[in-house]
Amino acid sequence: MRTKTLNFLETLALPALILLAWHWSTITGAVPSIVLPTLSAVGSSIGGQLASGRLQADVLISVSRILKGYGLAVVFGLAFGVAMGMSAHVDRFFGGLFRAIRQIPMVAWVPLLVMWFGIGEESKVAVIFLASFFQVLLNTIEGIQRCDKRLVEVGKMYRLSPWQLFRKIYLPSALPQIFVGLKLGLSVSWMAVVAAEMIAASSGIGFRINDARALLDYPTVFSGMIAIAVAGVLMDIALSLVARACMPWERGESHG
Repeated sequence: MRTKTLNFLETLALPALILLAWHWSTITGAVPSIVLPTLSAVGSSIGGQLASGRLQADVLISVSRILKGYGLAVVFGLAFGVAMGMSAHVDRFFGGLFRAIRQIPMVAWVPLLVMWFGIGEESKVAVIFLASFFQVLLNTIEGIQRCDKRLVEVGKMYRLSPWQLFRKIYLPSALPQIFVGLKLGLSVSWMAVVAAEMIAASSGIGFRINDARALLDYPTVFSGMIAIAVAGVLMDIALSLVARACMPWERGESHG
């Protein structure tokens, strides 16, 4: 119990120091309020938006876009990642194209996707998909290819089908790396949705931040950033819980 309390306090130490520095710098005038609003102003902005329901609505809109784009990225990233990791022929067939597409910065895709899909939901979902797909894909490939080749040979000796090889040998070995990709993809999804909403949107937390910036309403800008951080952390925790449920052997090792 004491160890858990100390760990919790260590986790809170840096955020607490940042908040103290923030408070001190604003009340002493060391940093102008136009650059860094006071904590009370940000708190008041968050409270007002929560009371009106605007903040929850903005976050829910952005989360719904993430779930769509990220969900598609997970499905296609896992499917292509497993196929490319298990088969050198599939890897050579798709690898060159995927490597070329991966070099294109995400910001370069936004105008093209807006031209193709307009400023509706489809363009935001497409941006999120492209941003997170390669994180899932590359980590899945790496996880599959890291599997012990001796185990694979044993599986082939026992005439296991490709599906049995994947389920019994490749998947347990690759799961830790796959979840690394899922977490990275989720993190990148937040960056992508905010960027897309800032460039071409009329709703969502990114739109709200950009709109507040144009009006020099910096407390609202900071409240949006805090909302993104909280929502992102909660989604990351949820994914970590799924990972622990899927990999009980990892949990046992960490306790050991």
